[in-house]
Amino acid sequence: MAEQSCLVTNDWICGEYLRSRSQELADATVQHIGITVVSVLIGLAVAFPLALLARRGPRFAAPVLGLTTVLYTVPSLAMFSLLLPLFGLSAALVVTGLVLYSLTILVRNILAGLDAVPQEAKEAARGMGYGPSRLLWEVELPLALPAVMAGLRIATVSTVALTTVGSLVGKGGLGNLIEDALPSFFKAQVLTAAVLCVVLAVVADLLLLGLQRLLTPWTRISGTVEAAPAKTDAGPPAPATVKAG
Repeated sequence: MAEQSCLVTNDWICGEYLRSRSQELADATVQHIGITVVSVLIGLAVAFPLALLARRGPRFAAPVLGLTTVLYTVPSLAMFSLLLPLFGLSAALVVTGLVLYSLTILVRNILAGLDAVPQEAKEAARGMGYGPSRLLWEVELPLALPAVMAGLRIATVSTVALTTVGSLVGKGGLGNLIEDALPSFFKAQVLTAAVLCVVLAVVADLLLLGLQRLLTPWTRISGTVEAAPAKTDAGPPAPATVKAG
C-alpha cells in the first residue's frame, strides 16, 4: 500500500507542505518583515523627540512616560478597534498600533541612555565650545548608543511577535497563515509559520547586536592581554614587558 501524503495525514512536519506552499510562505514572510521594519523605524523616529522632551524636566517626563506606559497596557484587539475608524482595514492600522506599543520601550531606553552620559564628558565638551545641538549629536547620543540599541533590540523582537496580531485585519504576515490554519487545525502550516516567526525574531536580534557592536567599538576591550610565556627547562619565564608609546 502506497504511503499516504503528510498533507493527508496532517503531520506537524511536512516537507510536501513546504514545497507546495513555498510562494505563500515567502509572501507572508516578506509582509511580516516589511510591517516590522516600518513600525520600528517610525517608532524610533517618534520616540527620539519624545525622549528629548521628557528629559527637559519632571513636568514633561511625567505625561510622556505616563502616556506611553498606558498605551502599552491597552490590549491589541482594543487598540486596533480604536484605530479602525481612522485607518480602516489597512496595513497603516497595524503599523500605527505597533508604533504605539514600541514607544514605551524606546522612549525609556533613549532617556536612560542620555541620562547615563557622564557629566564630566558633557562639561568637557562645553568647555571646548560645543553648543546644545552639537553636544547632543556628537557627545551624548554616541555615548547613549548602547542603551538605545538595547531598547531597539527589545522593541524589534516584541514587534515581530505583535505583528502576527495584524491577522485580525488580514495584515499580519505569518500571523495570517496561523489564523487561516487554526479552524481546520492544519498542523504543518501552524508549526511552520510559528517557527518562521521565531527565526525572524532571532535573526533580527542578532543583526541589531552586530550593528550595536559596529557602532560602539569603545564598549569592547580595546587591547589584548599578552599571554605569559610557557615555562621551560631554562628557568622561570621572564616578566612581561610593557612597550611604551
